[in-house]
Amino acid sequence: MKQYNMGTKALWAGEKDQLAFGATQVPVVHSVSFGYDDMDEWYEVAVGNKEGHIYGRNTNPTVEAFEEKLRILEGAEAATSFSTGMAAISNTLSTFLFPGDRVISIKDTYGGTNKIFTEFLPKQNIEVELCETGNHEAIEAALEKGCKVLYLETPTNPTVKITDIERMAKKGHEAGAIVIIDNTFATPVNQNPLALGVDLVIHSATKFLGGHADALGGIVCGPKELVEQIYHYREINGATLDPMAAYLLLRGMKTLKLRVERQNENAQRIAEYLKTVSWVDDVFYPGLEDHPGHDIAKEQMSGFGGMLSFAVRGGVETVRELLPKLQLANRAANLGSVETIVGPSRTTSHVECTPEERAAMGIPEGLIRYSAGIEDIEDLIHDLEQAFAQLPEELLTAK
Repeated sequence: MKQYNMGTKALWAGEKDQLAFGATQVPVVHSVSFGYDDMDEWYEVAVGNKEGHIYGRNTNPTVEAFEEKLRILEGAEAATSFSTGMAAISNTLSTFLFPGDRVISIKDTYGGTNKIFTEFLPKQNIEVELCETGNHEAIEAALEKGCKVLYLETPTNPTVKITDIERMAKKGHEAGAIVIIDNTFATPVNQNPLALGVDLVIHSATKFLGGHADALGGIVCGPKELVEQIYHYREINGATLDPMAAYLLLRGMKTLKLRVERQNENAQRIAEYLKTVSWVDDVFYPGLEDHPGHDIAKEQMSGFGGMLSFAVRGGVETVRELLPKLQLANRAANLGSVETIVGPSRTTSHVECTPEERAAMGIPEGLIRYSAGIEDIEDLIHDLEQAFAQLPEELLTAK
């Protein structure tokens, strides 16, 4: 479907081969197993010589349609899915990293990812070096010492920092590394890392891809040779995507381009508004011209995304007062949904980390992560205005 544009592919890609009985929508196939009367055919399917399904932990028609849709959207040779975004990240890293290997990443990846780097991989005798996000020279210096995997996330969660994908992919390959990127915040609508030289692209499908906060999932896209290795690890270890979740993700992705474009617009307007608010110390959004990564983001992204964050004066106490006063926002540990979602990093992206660990990653305790929904922008800005207006003045001067 390369001749079609992104919005059309989001609707049609990957579905036709899985339709049955004249249906216009992909069915939810709940069967755990798939039967064969012909023993030779069964064997050929089981060993991968013939297309088909044998057992739900391995493959499933509904799940396959979801994988194919995102494979096409990302322009990849292959894709394989997982039960959650963290399953996609952990299974991918576990596929390629072994005791004695070395992995390089950035300091302020998503909190769960950071825990893999700081807690779990070192226990397996895997060397981890975390560099300052956006300090490309530091990453390049680390790469000169060699590594097996270079893992990136851009924009980052929650401070939306930007890394030059093409530059880092080139340097990573010169060092002999497999270059992996978490593309959850950007989505394929805003950013296509494979076209910039990355080997593997990961998504938490729970977020923008599904877009309705009703299904967990993860996915990895890339060259067939690499994806087949990840699939083999996943099929044995069992972090399989449920077919009902795959159906919900498929349904959500039909409106992906429409939703993301609206969320891009809303986030930009909200970031610009927050820059004028006396309660706000800092606004983090790559669409702002004073954002440190703005110029790079302009080059590698077609939209700046629906995620932003901002630090409020008065810290945690202001957060406690402000968030309950918002009427058009879910206070929850999720993002990328059609409804606006807010929450402090201390209870969302980096709840696993200590205050000291968050501070080391440049995440203040008064940071609020704001996932712009598709509501009318005038209503979202008015909602923020009325919430700020109710805050006690004494917090404004609090440290």
